[in-house]
Amino acid sequence: MRALHCCIFANSVHRNGMPMPQQTSLFSPATIGRDLLAGSVVFLVALPLCLGIALASGADLFSGLLSGIVGGLVVAAISGSSSSVSGPAAGLTAIVAAQIASLGSFEAFLLAVVVAGLIQIGFGIARCGALSAFFPSSVIKGLLAAIGIILILKQIPHVFGHDSDPEGEMAFQQPDHQNTFSELLTLLGGEIHLGAMVIGLVSVALLVFWDRVPVLKRSLVPSPLIVVILGVGLSFGFVGLGEDWAIGASHLVQIPIAASLAEFTGFLRLPDFTQFSNPAIYFAALTIAVVASLETLLNLEAVDKLDPAKRNSPPSRELVAQGCGNLVCGLIGGLPVTSVIVRGSVNVGAGAKTKLSALTHGALLLLSVALLPAYMNMIPLAALAAILLVTGFKLASPKLFKQMWDEGRYQFLPFIITVVAIILTDLLIGIVVGLGVSVLFILNSNLRRPIRRIVETRLAGDVLNIELANQVSFLNRAALGRVLNEVKRGTNVQIDATDSDYIDPDVLSLIRDFKDNTAPARNIAVNLKGFKTKYALHDELQFADYSTRELQDQMSAEQVLEVLQAGNHRFATGTRINRDLGRQVNATSAGQNPFAAILSCIDSRVPAELVFDLGVGDIFSVRVAGNVIGTKSLGSLEFAIGVAGVKLIVVLGHTRCGAVTSAVQLISEGRSAHAATGCQHLQAIVDEIAPSVNEHWPDWLETLTKDEFEQEVDQVAARNVLHTAKQILSRSEVIRNGVYQGRVKVVGALYDVKTGCIQFLEQAALELRSEERS
Repeated sequence: MRALHCCIFANSVHRNGMPMPQQTSLFSPATIGRDLLAGSVVFLVALPLCLGIALASGADLFSGLLSGIVGGLVVAAISGSSSSVSGPAAGLTAIVAAQIASLGSFEAFLLAVVVAGLIQIGFGIARCGALSAFFPSSVIKGLLAAIGIILILKQIPHVFGHDSDPEGEMAFQQPDHQNTFSELLTLLGGEIHLGAMVIGLVSVALLVFWDRVPVLKRSLVPSPLIVVILGVGLSFGFVGLGEDWAIGASHLVQIPIAASLAEFTGFLRLPDFTQFSNPAIYFAALTIAVVASLETLLNLEAVDKLDPAKRNSPPSRELVAQGCGNLVCGLIGGLPVTSVIVRGSVNVGAGAKTKLSALTHGALLLLSVALLPAYMNMIPLAALAAILLVTGFKLASPKLFKQMWDEGRYQFLPFIITVVAIILTDLLIGIVVGLGVSVLFILNSNLRRPIRRIVETRLAGDVLNIELANQVSFLNRAALGRVLNEVKRGTNVQIDATDSDYIDPDVLSLIRDFKDNTAPARNIAVNLKGFKTKYALHDELQFADYSTRELQDQMSAEQVLEVLQAGNHRFATGTRINRDLGRQVNATSAGQNPFAAILSCIDSRVPAELVFDLGVGDIFSVRVAGNVIGTKSLGSLEFAIGVAGVKLIVVLGHTRCGAVTSAVQLISEGRSAHAATGCQHLQAIVDEIAPSVNEHWPDWLETLTKDEFEQEVDQVAARNVLHTAKQILSRSEVIRNGVYQGRVKVVGALYDVKTGCIQFLEQAALELRSEERS
């Protein structure tokens, strides 16, 4: 058992692939005081909840207390959570009551709890806790909000002294034949106890006041503890004020009191092992194990979200801990336990730092049951109800509802449906409804957007790029089929499975049928890319996804410009093409046929192939600081036009250009680049930028703010682009002749380093005047 315990602990240090944070020492001087006080607060809240849940389940009151003790001592000792607290669960009351009746005796039910504990231990060893990673956050937050609202609605009657419904009962339909809302209406009929109401309202006021005063909120003394002491004091003060004010037994905690040790041990019940051959035992055990595990994992996720330190609890280890707890509960006569969100939220709110608070709560439950039941029975239920009521307001804060609304309908609808379903049914049914709605939204999302579609403007026509997801299930088949059916005749389609780890056989069959039958019939060229060997779909190239000589000859300068504009739009909007660069390297190894030449700055933020979303072999890239023209760079552009057959030259400048900024500063100060930097060859670049600098700049440079200066530099950068374009035309005969003949175009563009967008500058500024052509 020790080896198993160590193995589980070692294997639970990672959750969802992420390292678990180190646990703080239980007995650290920095946390022990806060943990002991938080455990005391949780104990006070858990005491009536244990009794109420036992009563609602149709079991002995003592069985609920035993579950609370086991949840605090056994489960907490094994659990890896610092904030979760376990005990009898309101979500299991209906199942417990039904199984006790079905199995015929409480002892037979205890045997089912023992088997359920063993099943949960198996779940934990099998790492089934990893399923918690798939719970939608909207459902978790809906659970928190719903518990908060239920606490508010259920505790209001108790605050006013109406205690007919057991404390801790969370279902919409109540054992007293009322429901959550009709119970509130009984208060209007006068079913209010004045003494309990005063204690309840004063307790609520004190809790709110304590939370609003910073000094009190930061103090080591928790306000719930003060509320309980105050409630007991007021209860004694009301004794002589008559029946309407005196707090009777029905309005107090009611722990069973044993007159002797023999009577106390008589509260313990043993399972009926003679029922081992009864199949109904195992069906009941499986039901309890599955439901308790689901509720535990959901509550664990919810409590982790409340934890200020944002620690992640190991879910598989928690299943083992819960299994051990239920094994013990079944052996001594307790109800099944789970992680309980109400206890956990109170624990977090009370400032717990480690699981010592949960252990403390269990120890205090044991102490109160064994030695101090008479003193515990002095606590008014109204004071405890006030603590839960305030906790409910914290869980169901308007801020949470606004946050979910702001996140859009795909988050808000599952959230609000979960809230409503839990309030109108019970915890278990509501969670199942919430998970079902989330699954429907996921299915809907898969049906509508299972793949990434990007249309790329290419030399030979548009290419529809279909990028498959990491996991492509049969649920994606309908949507992919719709996409393929919508492909027009003569289109080029590229299906990319590079990032796919799994593709359902039905989807593979659909792709094969489209490639082999539908595409040829519609004159559609299909490229396959990235399919694993096991799929029997090999990479296939039916059209070139790079620039070829034939495509280069077919395109005009205007069409090339459209390709560049479309590419930058993809770059700026985050829809870049996932290119097979390795294949393009092999395809262009024998020769290149670029369709454009880009003269750009050496700035590292402006890589031309990336900002235009291009591949290998698509462009000539000439880079020089300040994107100025010189003899060597001009010779490179002439080669592109005169020898390689390029149709378009783009002079690409950019905002916040360091070369332009330096040139402006040097010119305004009247200094040379050599004198300022020690570099011998920078002055040539400054001289090329100089004609674009405002000749009156030195007179008012010092009056500009930082933002105004940057704007002026950007304007100089734009003028420098146009100046360079004109210099290319005026200094290169071969490029000028290409423009005269209408087969070449020279354009200017300015890249915005903040947005990634490229603005193509005024074309008229780059056209040669008619007199210059003669």
